[in-house]
Amino acid sequence: MTALTLSTSAAPGLRADAIVIGVAKGAEGPVAAPGAEAVDKAYDGRLAGVLETLGASGAEGELTKLPAPSGFKAPLVVAVGLGAEPDGKDADAGYDAEALRKAAGVAARALAGCRKAAFALPVDGPGALGAIGEGVLLGAYSFDTYKDTAKDARNGKAKNGKGPLAEAVLLGGKPRDAAHKAALVRAAAVCEELNRARDLVNTPPNDLTPQAFAAIAQGAAKEHGIKVQVLDDKALVKGGYGGLLGVGGGSEATPRLVKLSYTHAKADKHLAFVGKGITYDSGGISLKPAGHNETMKCDMSGAAAVFAAVVAAARLGLRVNVTGWLALAENMPSGSAVRPGDVLRMYSGKTVEVLNTDAEGRLVLADALWAASLEKPDAIVDVATLTGAMMLALGSRTFGVMANDDSFRTAVYEAADEVGEPAWPMPLPEHLRKGMDSSVADIANMGERMGGGLVAGLFLREFVGEGITWAHLDIAGPAFNEGGPFGYTPKGGTGSAVRTLVRLAELTAAGDLG
Repeated sequence: MTALTLSTSAAPGLRADAIVIGVAKGAEGPVAAPGAEAVDKAYDGRLAGVLETLGASGAEGELTKLPAPSGFKAPLVVAVGLGAEPDGKDADAGYDAEALRKAAGVAARALAGCRKAAFALPVDGPGALGAIGEGVLLGAYSFDTYKDTAKDARNGKAKNGKGPLAEAVLLGGKPRDAAHKAALVRAAAVCEELNRARDLVNTPPNDLTPQAFAAIAQGAAKEHGIKVQVLDDKALVKGGYGGLLGVGGGSEATPRLVKLSYTHAKADKHLAFVGKGITYDSGGISLKPAGHNETMKCDMSGAAAVFAAVVAAARLGLRVNVTGWLALAENMPSGSAVRPGDVLRMYSGKTVEVLNTDAEGRLVLADALWAASLEKPDAIVDVATLTGAMMLALGSRTFGVMANDDSFRTAVYEAADEVGEPAWPMPLPEHLRKGMDSSVADIANMGERMGGGLVAGLFLREFVGEGITWAHLDIAGPAFNEGGPFGYTPKGGTGSAVRTLVRLAELTAAGDLG
């Protein structure tokens, strides 16, 4: 991954492949942002005019390249848009952290193949440095595991694509400042694990089976001092995990329930994160139609997010106990697959009539939610690519937040907003619960078609222990980007919800979350 360093050096004397500066959208045209002073001076104060001549406006995500001025040791200046210029009337106004994150991500992606770049974006403290660092690390991400990246013997370059930016020097940061160094350590820990989650989401399902995912979790747990327990299919039968066994019954790749436990000696709060981990979703007997199967390797994005968040919490040494539950299964049609009309007895003892085998995520989550509830954590947050209905409601970049407690739902939404993950609070209307009434079981896995994402949330609520605060994140939209890259978000797996979960753990550790 791209190396991050801090430097107080002046941009002109820094040896690098490029100098990255910010440009904002002012009332009368582009405006050079703080950090670009040396470049502007070298252009005799006409940098904004030069950028405007080249078509730059300062709009978010815009990137303009121009030759570095005479006297600079770097040959290239990369000007990246920051969006609207802060209100000059507000003395405390600065550039928004998310704007810095996106700008750094755009620049890092554009500088793929470079050895070193200096980022001279606006820095007004450790928060800005952390945001720039995150943008660089997330924007530079690429998934090349299955590509032929062997070097061409004739020129020494990769045959297929460019490697990520090797080093990013953040100007304006102080290498000896404890807060500045801590901001980069946090950025590296969170982003390395988020990028690991992206790798998992992008891995093809023939390689990422439930067993393979469990093995990866075991390896990471050993590396970072996290306790791990893996229940295989035999242990699941013995324990009565009917949801996981029902969904995984149609596949030769048997299901797993992975428990990751990070503990801190001085912690007095306990969070449980539960992730849906369907390593491939064919829909089962209720087979998905053509055109809906191709990206279903991403149906384990919730489990990937939970896994990454627990490891990040351990790496950061947060003063909170965090338990991650990965509900892993492959949903396939076969002679042993669960059928529409079957009744499953869940780990909680409740029975579920399966009306649609493509509503399988809620079944594996139900078992994991009950397992998490038995430990009586202070709060449970589950993460899942659960419903297409949530995508219809919120689009492809925003996840829905439901909860059994309004104040906790607000806290989760605010945490997501703080770290730059688009989210929106959603209700759990009681009248929709009746649609899941079953004549043969305690509940059916389907209800009314309209409001399907909310129905799914109501189903999950049935398997949360009494008195336990719980939230559900439906990340079906933002978990996998089928379009082109934007900001620091790549094509493919995005690592959605990782930063929100980590922030919730940080807030809990600080005593600021209930």
